[in-house]
Amino acid sequence: MATLKPHCVRTLGVTGGIGSGKSTVCRLLEALGARVFYADEVAKRLMVEDPGLRHAIVEAFGPQSYQPDGQLNRAYLAARVFRDPEALRQLNALVHPRVLAAFKQACEQAARERVPLLVLEAALLFESGADQLVDHVLVVDAPEGERIRRVVARDGMAPEQVRARMRHQLPPEVLRQRADFVIENTGSLEALRQQVAALYRQLTAT
Repeated sequence: MATLKPHCVRTLGVTGGIGSGKSTVCRLLEALGARVFYADEVAKRLMVEDPGLRHAIVEAFGPQSYQPDGQLNRAYLAARVFRDPEALRQLNALVHPRVLAAFKQACEQAARERVPLLVLEAALLFESGADQLVDHVLVVDAPEGERIRRVVARDGMAPEQVRARMRHQLPPEVLRQRADFVIENTGSLEALRQQVAALYRQLTAT
């Protein structure tokens, strides 16, 4: 992982499997004063607003990749890439470098503004190489059954659809081995809040 450089903002990568609660952790960090760079949201925005990326996606996956109004056809792309590992690799190769470039810009801005902690939230933190751009990595974890239940309730997906998404992510045991910190999101929101607050104090103490 990158070493914290003098005069550079402190950075924390946050990742975890689908339904683990990483976005909730990031919102709690924001409430404490951190700034969060949501990689998935930035990726979605760039896929619509970046002309070069739009062109590359259409070239690779066809004009059906976008709706008539110019918005991303997420259902079409998801159907293409989640059943074809090579298509997923190709899409990630187009999107990830642009997201990482945007994060570097966010890091420079946060340093200028003396933000106490810049958080990079990314489901594919290790797969994209983004872990090399942060000082520490936090993995948020929860039992698989609980994660499936959360996603079914939140997104209306069938359990097998959730499991299919999980198969495209690194296993929790691998994530935990590569993490500097692990938060177990198995209790109440207040218990989670306490874990997050303790970590925030530790990371911003000096």
